[in-house]
Amino acid sequence: MSNVMRWRYGDTNPVMLQVASLTVIEIGDFIYQSGGAALPASELADAGTEAANQEAFHDLFVGVAMQASPSGVANPIRVATSGVFEFDCLATTAEVGDLLGVDEDGAGVELTNQLVAKVATANLAIGRCAKRANPAATRLLVEIVSTVLRGGPQVMA
Repeated sequence: MSNVMRWRYGDTNPVMLQVASLTVIEIGDFIYQSGGAALPASELADAGTEAANQEAFHDLFVGVAMQASPSGVANPIRVATSGVFEFDCLATTAEVGDLLGVDEDGAGVELTNQLVAKVATANLAIGRCAKRANPAATRLLVEIVSTVLRGGPQVMA
């Protein structure tokens, strides 16, 4: 996926994260942190099932890349830890507040870097739907919430 500025509105509360020189990050990628470095979602080790991958990513989720980092460059990048972003998805309906997580690729072996899917529980989510989608849509507005810095999606009281 190419660099796509997905931020639409709201405070992004950015942080700066270091990127390893061989890691490629594009604007709009979902970012987690491992060993002090930013990594895109697709770099997370396969946990066996989509739900296990989503839960593992949720636990490490920092935010959405606001800057790119090509291979061979080891400069820090800005990562949004909150805000409303527009992400692609498979055609689906969604209501405001529905939980959304990172979608898995078609082969079922890794998470995608810029696609979302509805999820059943908060421990799989990286945010919530910010605008109703009915009839079915292939793009959703998602209010992301960093698990690492902001506690991630919370179970409704």
